[in-house]
Amino acid sequence: MPGAGVCDRQPALLVPGYTGSKEDFIAILQTLCAAGRRVLAIDMRGQYETPGPDDPHAYECTALGADVAAVCAELGGRVHLLGHSFGGLVTRETVLADAPSLASFTLMSSGPSGITGPREEEARRLLGALGDGAGEVTVASIWESALEPRAVADGVSAEIVAFLRRRMLANSTAGLIQMGREVLGCPDRVEELAKTELPKLVLYGENDDGWETRAQAEMAGKLGAAKVVIPGAAHSPAVDAPETTASALTSFWNAAERGI
Repeated sequence: MPGAGVCDRQPALLVPGYTGSKEDFIAILQTLCAAGRRVLAIDMRGQYETPGPDDPHAYECTALGADVAAVCAELGGRVHLLGHSFGGLVTRETVLADAPSLASFTLMSSGPSGITGPREEEARRLLGALGDGAGEVTVASIWESALEPRAVADGVSAEIVAFLRRRMLANSTAGLIQMGREVLGCPDRVEELAKTELPKLVLYGENDDGWETRAQAEMAGKLGAAKVVIPGAAHSPAVDAPETTASALTSFWNAAERGI
């Protein structure tokens, strides 16, 4: 919530990506709220602090998109909806289901279909290690043998490594498996999305190692969407360049509210 004054602008809902959580948006929340709006970041079901069932169907994009629509309805008013990475594929389902409470839609570091590049390889390695979730390989063993050493080698601080460990181990195994399948095999629905009249923004880092930046630019063109490329950022602009990212989002949301 804004630190002072009232919320005189429409609220925003931020949805994280695969293996992510609401904390991925911490660095931009205060700046976004300062513009005079309530901003909510969530875990999807099965992520970190939001429990989820063992039923794999609960983690399909359509089911997760319905959850997002329910949260939008609870927020009240018309909501600026943002999906980061896999969250973009999920929130796209919310938009295509014709949720009536949306003011705009932002795809942040997301693409037209299944993820590509180095992050595709990472998702396939994780799925390959987990199998069907019934074997001896656990999320904890994957974290200890591969993910934590990689984070340490990348220079991530001990405090953040500890948080990432807690988050990874709190994820639903069934959710990790099915969300992984979804992020790899999601179909292209750009043509359908282009038919919706909602104001749209495609925002990504210039060094994104998820979907190719060229593919994201082409998607923006097909959608008739505004496009913002964040200098110096990779797959997580909200982490890599929070002030630039928050400024771009606020400008887009304000313009959408003015009907520009």
